[in-house]
Amino acid sequence: MTTSYKELLKQRDALEQQIGEARKRELSDAVSQVRALVAEFGLTAQDVFPSGRARSASAGTKVAPKYRDPSTGQTWTGRGKAPKWIQNESREKFAI
Repeated sequence: MTTSYKELLKQRDALEQQIGEARKRELSDAVSQVRALVAEFGLTAQDVFPSGRARSASAGTKVAPKYRDPSTGQTWTGRGKAPKWIQNESREKFAI
């Protein structure tokens, strides 16, 4: 038994409606459970959704330079891409 294109489209529409209704029901149940837990434990929005990203203690701290160009006084920490004045050179002669 083959199903026609129009019949399949009707079935799809019916399924999409059922899916939407099931989603609404389950979302309602989930929200009720979350509200119950928030009330039970006295949680705040900050507890559940802390703002910003967690940062390590060393994040954003300055790193001391390890190399200095004697002609210009420019420095480099040794991290990231090397500046042009130290490329293809022995880094030992620029060490601080």
